[in-house]
Amino acid sequence: MDQIDLFQPPSQAEDTLDLGRFAEKAYLDYAISVVKGRALPDLRDGQKPVQRRILYAMNEMGLNPAAKPVKSARVVGDVLGKFHPHGDQSAYDAMVRLAQDFSMRYPLVDGHGNFGSRDGDGAAAMRYTEARLTPIASLLLSEIDMGTVDFSPNYDGAFDEPDLLPARLPMVLLNGASGIAVGMATEIPPHNLREVSDAAIALIKKPDISAEELLTHIKGPDFPGGGQIISTDFLEAYKTGRGSLKVRARWKVEELARGQWQLVIFELPPMTSSQKVLEEIEEITNPKIRAGKKALSQEQVQLKQLFLSQLDAVRDESGKGEPVRLVFEPKSSRQNAEEFATLLFSRTSMESSHPVNMVMIGLDGRPRQKGIHEILREWTDYRLATVKRRTNHRLGEVLDRMHILEGRLAVFLNIDEVIRIIRGSDEPKTDLMERFTLSERQAEDILEIRLRQLAKLEGIKIEQELEKLKSEREELEKLLSDPSHMKKKIIREIESDAKAYGDERRTLIEAASQSALAAQVVDEAVTVTLSEKGWIRARSGHNLDAPAFKEGDELLCTLECRTVDQIILFSSTGKVYTLPASQVPGGRGNGVPIATLIDLSGKILHMTSGKPGQSVLISQTGGYGFLCGFEDLLTRTKSGKQFVTLEAGEKLLAPALFDPNDDLLIAALSSASRLLLFPLEEMKVLANGGRGILVMALDAGEELKAAVVTRHDGVGVRISGRGGKESSNPISEKDMLAYIGKRARKGKPVPFKGKAVGFDPVSS
Repeated sequence: MDQIDLFQPPSQAEDTLDLGRFAEKAYLDYAISVVKGRALPDLRDGQKPVQRRILYAMNEMGLNPAAKPVKSARVVGDVLGKFHPHGDQSAYDAMVRLAQDFSMRYPLVDGHGNFGSRDGDGAAAMRYTEARLTPIASLLLSEIDMGTVDFSPNYDGAFDEPDLLPARLPMVLLNGASGIAVGMATEIPPHNLREVSDAAIALIKKPDISAEELLTHIKGPDFPGGGQIISTDFLEAYKTGRGSLKVRARWKVEELARGQWQLVIFELPPMTSSQKVLEEIEEITNPKIRAGKKALSQEQVQLKQLFLSQLDAVRDESGKGEPVRLVFEPKSSRQNAEEFATLLFSRTSMESSHPVNMVMIGLDGRPRQKGIHEILREWTDYRLATVKRRTNHRLGEVLDRMHILEGRLAVFLNIDEVIRIIRGSDEPKTDLMERFTLSERQAEDILEIRLRQLAKLEGIKIEQELEKLKSEREELEKLLSDPSHMKKKIIREIESDAKAYGDERRTLIEAASQSALAAQVVDEAVTVTLSEKGWIRARSGHNLDAPAFKEGDELLCTLECRTVDQIILFSSTGKVYTLPASQVPGGRGNGVPIATLIDLSGKILHMTSGKPGQSVLISQTGGYGFLCGFEDLLTRTKSGKQFVTLEAGEKLLAPALFDPNDDLLIAALSSASRLLLFPLEEMKVLANGGRGILVMALDAGEELKAAVVTRHDGVGVRISGRGGKESSNPISEKDMLAYIGKRARKGKPVPFKGKAVGFDPVSS
């Protein structure tokens, strides 16, 4: 098939284009537009296009830090009319974010009026608020007119706008960025200006510096609202540009009268507000019935009781003096403050994960995830190129000025003759050029000179200015010819900016264990029973009689375990669920429906409990099975996880737990009373579950009845005789030899009358 150029319009001979290919091209264009034109920051100046246009427009309007602020609507109108033909609200929202000191580590816009709050309050309308640039914005804009960056026509060609801003520091790290594009997203945390400056200087001095060495300068993220980073292993996240951090609120204990105390939160993690925390506390202490449920879940009830037993009151005392002040009062002054804080952190966003996903547009113009070393290296390369352009631009200005002054000096001692030529010549410029050997540029300057500049003192000033310009020219030429001299110049500028705009770190970095709500469970023996209709309950002790059930219901299975154990439930759909034994209700009655404790799919068929390190044999009536570890069955979600693949008509058999060793056999029994024994090592281990491999070959209409793990010293087969009465029939160690074979064989019939129904309980 001939290739069609999707980026060219169809020819006259071919006036159609396949819809699928056209849609592919259109979506690709849209995706590139979103990635490069909206969502991702540029590594070089750290700005997205709308932010860059806002800052440049404000600079062109003369809204420097010393200027009087103007209405935000004027700024938005200028941005939309000249550079950014999009919605006014989106442009205003971007400007508001640049002004919020709780969103930006180093705000670039100085906002006057209501610019929102960290509690989610929106900014006032643009007709009410005013804005101007902050002093630190000069790091981006001070060199804009020094030939440092390229300019391109705006959307209608009426104005020029900068492709980039000449950032004097790596703003992409200072303020970070957050955005969602097509197929990619970015989450760059903010950092401290002094630390980033030190790291940039270290990289300039030692280009082959490692990421580990850079992290001796950059301690970690520095969020606007402070907080505490409790996970201190940043190396992998900063090496690859992707990871996650645990951030916690900072708190203190305030002593009150009569031995009372209260816990005060004074700094919160990023993206967390006082209002959000209060809503989370309200949801815990006054829970709502979840959709599709008829009553509160056991977990909701237990959590509510726990919080109400320890938390007496909570107040938000935040204000202008203290942006964050959340006060929590305990029920009793005898409570432990550390445990009280752990309870609060474990169930609210006062301790949360903050993602690190440093995706940005690099020097090559392509969006990519970058590590800290690559970010700083590319920025230093950009800064070196920027300073070279600035130096060349200034050198051109110096040479032009020297050329003008040399022309003035050449004619200064012949002023009378210059006046005579100008008065008497029809073409004074040409005559001046011939008489004094001047260039056209010098001659035009002489003709435009003011009379006051012909004074005697002007000659001295010209000579002095020429001397200064010659010194500056030599310095500029030295910068351009000597790379080491250029690097020293850049380092001095970075040090100067760090001294002028740097501040102390706000976010504390201190390792701490993650808060977890650990319920105190007394280790005691319990017997858990489950009925056919799904009612579950726990009774203290072992070796108990079967409990009574509702009419029409009966016992499905019984499990003897301890309250500290984890119960694994197997459903008819092949799903497994984990239920702590301590969460199974006890007391009198029939218990509770199992569906109130887990999000059940299908019907529970079996339950078991084990210890870490034990193995499990899982099999089904179709003759397939596999091995896994007890830990592989555990799951944290109430909805469980799909673990066993079952075909239509197949049923899950009871799982067999055992302690693995080298001398075990698998015993498989079919519904046709055939027995097969084979070594355990022939079975496959599937840690993630699945269908497994064939355990025993079956004839048409035959099913696998049971499969267990046993030793070589004998196995008991249960036989159902007349009237359904079951009896135990042992097979001795000697007789077992006749049934030992390879996996997936049919085995041999057992020499007992009746129908084989299973094995006696065995222990490995």
